Amino acid sequence: MSTLVGLLPALPLLGAIVLLLGGRSTNPWGHLLGCAMAVASFVVAVVLFVDMLGKDGADRLLHHTLFSWVPVAGLQVDFGLQLDQLSVCFALLITGVGSLIHIYSIGYMEHDPERRRFFAYLNLFLAAMLLLVLADNFLGLYVGWEGVGLASYLLIGFWQHKPSAATAAKKAFVVNRVGDMGLAIAMMVMFATFGSVSFADVFGRADGASQGALTAIGFMLLLAACGKSAQVPLQSWLGDAMEGPTPVSALIHAATMVTAGVYLIVRSNPIFDLAPNAQLAVVIVGAVTLLFGAIIGCAKDDIKKALAASTMSQIGYMVLAAGLGPAGYTFAIMHLLTHGFFKAGLFLGAGSVMHGMNDETDMRRYGGLRTVMPITFVTFGLGYLAIIGIPPFAGFFSKDKIIEVAFDAGGAKGVILGVAALLGAGLTAFYMTRVMLMTFFGKRRWKDGASEATGGVTAVHPHESPGSMTLPMIVLALGSLAAGALFTIGGSLQHWLEPVVGAHERHPAMPVWVTTLITLVVVLAGVAVAYRQYALNEIPEQAPQSVSPLTVAARKDLYGDAINEGALMRPGQLLTRSMVLADTKGVDGMVGGFAAVIGGASAQMRRLQTGFVRSYALAMFTGAVVVIAAMMLVRVWS
Repeated sequence: MSTLVGLLPALPLLGAIVLLLGGRSTNPWGHLLGCAMAVASFVVAVVLFVDMLGKDGADRLLHHTLFSWVPVAGLQVDFGLQLDQLSVCFALLITGVGSLIHIYSIGYMEHDPERRRFFAYLNLFLAAMLLLVLADNFLGLYVGWEGVGLASYLLIGFWQHKPSAATAAKKAFVVNRVGDMGLAIAMMVMFATFGSVSFADVFGRADGASQGALTAIGFMLLLAACGKSAQVPLQSWLGDAMEGPTPVSALIHAATMVTAGVYLIVRSNPIFDLAPNAQLAVVIVGAVTLLFGAIIGCAKDDIKKALAASTMSQIGYMVLAAGLGPAGYTFAIMHLLTHGFFKAGLFLGAGSVMHGMNDETDMRRYGGLRTVMPITFVTFGLGYLAIIGIPPFAGFFSKDKIIEVAFDAGGAKGVILGVAALLGAGLTAFYMTRVMLMTFFGKRRWKDGASEATGGVTAVHPHESPGSMTLPMIVLALGSLAAGALFTIGGSLQHWLEPVVGAHERHPAMPVWVTTLITLVVVLAGVAVAYRQYALNEIPEQAPQSVSPLTVAARKDLYGDAINEGALMRPGQLLTRSMVLADTKGVDGMVGGFAAVIGGASAQMRRLQTGFVRSYALAMFTGAVVVIAAMMLVRVWS
């Protein structure tokens, strides 16, 4: 069975290679090959998962070494893959949800002339993400990490003819490179401390390392996670990434890229458990980001950007849980898995709405779409109920557990984290209810295609999406309904992950039913406020300009770009200019000045070489006279 592990990333990688090297000759069937490779990888993942179920916990680890990768004296690294209880969860999510997104893309990208290339990039994305979660060492993980960054750049900027898409792709690439430096530095510290970058060596020797080394590794891993998972302060790229085709948004936000940071933290749990300062930093980043994203989501009129802000917030919940150590690792992964279902469904639903609305993304130009797009409405509605945490939908089981363990942290820390998580739940209910009401309810704020466009409103003819798009949405909606309960029955996921993240006995700060009741009250309050504002009042077709300073800030992403520009870009430009000036005026000036002195001296010396024999004879005669005179003076004085 261990040899099958290599097929998980190999199949989509093969699909990407064939589609990219095959060129336009593969256009007629390229999308089918891309889907087939993704589905085949999912089938392999299911087979391996079923095989693991039939074994005891200690025997479930599968390890496969492909070849000796870095065979040098001081560092031995094999290109190896491992499948354990944690990585198989990600493999199933990546290939399962990824396959549904591939199928959805057949209809969504039907009329795009570069559809084959799009599927090649999707396959490349899956292959890189699978390598990331299956590698048995940090160097292999780093290759997948960079592969995901490359694939996201290609997909976000797929429609590069749009300047906004090209800019968004570059922004995502650059911001992620900042985070990637964290992972690179962490590996350097690992090698200096442990002499290895393999999981077995690093985690096995962690308890013997100094606190300083462990803390440094933890902070650098957190920096890497902030980049990939769009956590504060490296969150600015996520909203702009919506410039890519909607299936890309679903893939990045639900099953692949943004989950990589959570995986890195949970996988590195032996490091963080021994570095309390780094673990505290993880908690702070998660708590800040879950509120940061939720506030932004409350003010976005673009349906995809509202969902992007939601992703930032939900990943913040996962990072918060991961920062709580053994008490939260399982619940971070549980929310990651349930989020994969409902967020992918929400993004695909948004894409379905755009498909029927001539790619319009402004929710102020929607309204009343539930009657003309019933399947999209129902599936999107199930994802909505899941993300706000209404029982028995998936988010209720996973997000409520994170709120519970936040309060369990105890003392002032527990109160602060618990209140932050509760506030995030209320804001989530508000902005997602706002999305539902502005999109599917109320009066129609669009003009039918049979009428002329008037008042700046585009004439459209909304319609339900084709079966290739609605079928994946239905499957994801069913996952949004049932996944949470499946993960919690008898503590199934907790027992499953125990060999990787360790066991933990909970000591609740308050009875579970009390936390659940409080959370539901907060959620319903968020729904009620949104209903009062967007159902009982008429929604203007243009966003009001007279709003509170907080709304203005939220519309501008809480000035994330301005802060990055002021704190990083401008000082970086100044430093670069200073270094260029020092190089041109200092180093180059010294070299150029020395060369000028030598050149001037040479020019003067060349004047002595006239080429005339009489001049040379005169010089020789003059020299002889000088020598004879000197000799005579010496004799006289002596």
